[in-house]
Amino acid sequence: MTKTGNKHARRILVEAAWNYRHKANISRELQIRQQGQPEVIRDIAWKAQLRLSQRYRHLRMGRKLHQNKACVAVARELCGFIWDIGRHVELPEE
Repeated sequence: MTKTGNKHARRILVEAAWNYRHKANISRELQIRQQGQPEVIRDIAWKAQLRLSQRYRHLRMGRKLHQNKACVAVARELCGFIWDIGRHVELPEE
């Protein structure tokens, strides 16, 4: 991830990526929030949660990368999952 573009968007992505330090799971609160979401979007979100939490652990434990660098690497991959979800969202007609 480079320092070009919107710094607020980068910061939000990195802050969101810190959540992938923990193991992937779907809590009761998340299940409630996901009600009404299309199945394809829930599937992408679950794949992202599995992949990114595993990626963070691999970078930290396997490659011994500093936690900040690992987090930015996960944030970069998170962008791809956000883009994929965005492709499946239908915009309302005006």
